[in-house]
Amino acid sequence: MTIIDTLGCGWTSSTFLVFSANVFGPLVYYSHLFSLITAFGLGLFVFIKNYRSRLARLFFGITSIFSLWVFSDIVLWADEHAANIMFYWSLTILLEPIIYILGLYFLMIYATDHGVSRKTKFILLSLIIPTLIFVPTRLAILGFNYTNCDREVVEGLLVYYGYLVEMIIALWTVIYSIRTYKIIPKEKKKPFIFVSLGTILFFLCFAWGNIVGTISEDWTLGQYGLFGMPIFLSFITYAIVRFKTFNVKMISAQALVAALWITLFALLFVRNIENVRIIVILTLILFLIIGIILVRSVKREIEQREHIEKLAKDLEVANEKLKELDQLKSEFLSLATHQIRAPLTAIKGYSSMLVEGDFGILPQKAKDSAETIMKSCQNLINIVSDFLNISRIEQGKMVYEKSLFDVGGLVNEVITEIKPNIDKTGLSFGTDIPTEQIRIRADRSKIKQVVGNIIDNAIKYTPKGNIFVSVYQSEGKAKISIKDNGVGIDPSEIGKLFNKFSRTKDANKTNVIGTGLGLYIAKKMTEAHGGDIKVTSDGVGKGSTFTIELPL
Repeated sequence: MTIIDTLGCGWTSSTFLVFSANVFGPLVYYSHLFSLITAFGLGLFVFIKNYRSRLARLFFGITSIFSLWVFSDIVLWADEHAANIMFYWSLTILLEPIIYILGLYFLMIYATDHGVSRKTKFILLSLIIPTLIFVPTRLAILGFNYTNCDREVVEGLLVYYGYLVEMIIALWTVIYSIRTYKIIPKEKKKPFIFVSLGTILFFLCFAWGNIVGTISEDWTLGQYGLFGMPIFLSFITYAIVRFKTFNVKMISAQALVAALWITLFALLFVRNIENVRIIVILTLILFLIIGIILVRSVKREIEQREHIEKLAKDLEVANEKLKELDQLKSEFLSLATHQIRAPLTAIKGYSSMLVEGDFGILPQKAKDSAETIMKSCQNLINIVSDFLNISRIEQGKMVYEKSLFDVGGLVNEVITEIKPNIDKTGLSFGTDIPTEQIRIRADRSKIKQVVGNIIDNAIKYTPKGNIFVSVYQSEGKAKISIKDNGVGIDPSEIGKLFNKFSRTKDANKTNVIGTGLGLYIAKKMTEAHGGDIKVTSDGVGKGSTFTIELPL
């Protein structure tokens, strides 16, 4: 074996390990840098857009490892130092099977929502373990080849084991893709075709480049295998644009412009004028195809935008009509309730006179019927009043006549008025109202209605037990607390308690009369004064506490 004098080889020093005159392949820089930029660029884009996704992180890992492999391979073409060449050659031996295994794992994760079985993970890990263990040994690289000026190493058996792993993974990917396509849901079939086909073509191209390069010892042929990565990325990009793969939104125009820029930029690294002509022709064909797709894409996106703008205008018109209808509804409701209220008041008045004996003493049976008419009429008047209040609130016509008054005195007044109703229920009723005045500026009649409504609610929904009312001031607010140990409220329903016509799901079991308007009106009136009503409950059957807060 003849050992050459490396000084006679004419090797030149490399810049940044990758740029030198030692690179003799006509398309080395073009194939390598084009693949590296597209792979790392798209991988980083997907990762930034959805870094929480396991699939996005895995895709970024594959493109990053592939980019590192490409960088290492350029070093083998450009650098002149034996130590550097042996290190980066070992690195390519290590990275190749990892890229394949991660590629298959990526496809499996994409296809299934439940992940990959432990058995499959164990098999994949077992395939890479020999490479991880033996890559620093002579099984990977026997030494540097000083018998020629090609700056090569003498490869060991581990290289061929790596090629065996690549072929196994490629075959596994094909079989897995066919089987999985048959069982995945219909909506995932199309995107799966693009992702799996892109992965298979990448594996085949990459393996072909490496294996052909080793067997033929013509690494110029091997560089064409790198174009498998742009093919893979093209399929992935289409899946992102068309099917929102990785839950990433990418406008097709952006993707196509980026592809044009990278393709044009890569022309700077073609070193031979004859090759430039060939590449330019291929690039022009590519530009023509991408241009047609780009024009169609832009046209489609413009049409979609115009359609959305038309829908927005239609929606705006419909919204205005709905507002007009809502206004008409409120006006009709106001008019109708006014018209209903007058005869109801007359019915109540005359029935009251009958009960009190103004028209003579009635038989007990007739008197009981008159009392029932009077009570039912009062209930109807209350409902009509609620509708009137809602109509005024929604039209912004509710009038608030504010004055200074004592909150404690108002609460005592409400309790005195409803005391007969409390006594009838047999409930225990307690109060804690301070003797010193807590004065606020508000509409006294409206606040009285709010307090009466909340206390009345507590009576209705406390079949037995006690109710406790307290008045105090805290945090610059006057607060009225109404606490009971009644039916309580499911915490999940507290949020909708103050909605119009809303009642808790168990309300009818205790009180069938409620309309779901009282709390809504009370809340709106309180908010009109700059206050709020807060509710707490430990759950169903554990009572509840309503706190009315009003600014001092």
